[in-house]
Amino acid sequence: MDEGRGQTRWGVAHIYASYNNTIIHITDITGRESIVKVSGGMITKTHRLESSPTVAMIAAKKASEAAMEKGITGLHVRIKAPGGQNGPMNLSRTGMRIGIINDVTPVPHDTCRKRGGKRGRRV
Repeated sequence: MDEGRGQTRWGVAHIYASYNNTIIHITDITGRESIVKVSGGMITKTHRLESSPTVAMIAAKKASEAAMEKGITGLHVRIKAPGGQNGPMNLSRTGMRIGIINDVTPVPHDTCRKRGGKRGRRV
């Protein structure tokens, strides 16, 4: 088989982008076997830069290169983030094929009851 036109080995990139850090975890298609895990703290030493887009871009590049060494050539991306996505487009620049992009951010169905009672807070 040709490397360029051969069969694509798929993996799943779980991207968690919080306000404080960015974590990229690549697993196999079932999600059971971990292939590579890279976070913003592994790239930079300053805590304030762990969640920056530049560090997320470098982390995505490092994770995709490590996954390509293990034989993964395509990724489905699952993003969990309170504030946007910091990097699935950077994976395609390294030669990875991007399949499905899912937003798996947990959304509350309903909230807890506010304090103040039935008639609200009386001042």
